[in-house]
Amino acid sequence: MVYYEDDVVKALSKGQIPKPIFKHINNAFLALDATKDLTLFDIKKMKTSEERARKYYRLRKSKYRAIFYIENNNIYVIKIGPRGEVYKQWE
Repeated sequence: MVYYEDDVVKALSKGQIPKPIFKHINNAFLALDATKDLTLFDIKKMKTSEERARKYYRLRKSKYRAIFYIENNNIYVIKIGPRGEVYKQWE
């Protein structure tokens, strides 16, 4: 199953995430949920510090990025936004 953080839902409702971009990202996550194959899309493991307990990934769609992690066969999307903003908040 795919779960979106409240911040992602708020950004979508405020129009901060373009609907075509969200639709593409959502379809990608639905395909990932069905296949569990991270090689289907432009997905890379995030370089994180060692104190983080989870492995985070990013999904790229044009100038937008989605940050997510996988836990218990569920996908948790924690951030979707323009490339610069997502990475600034990630640091």
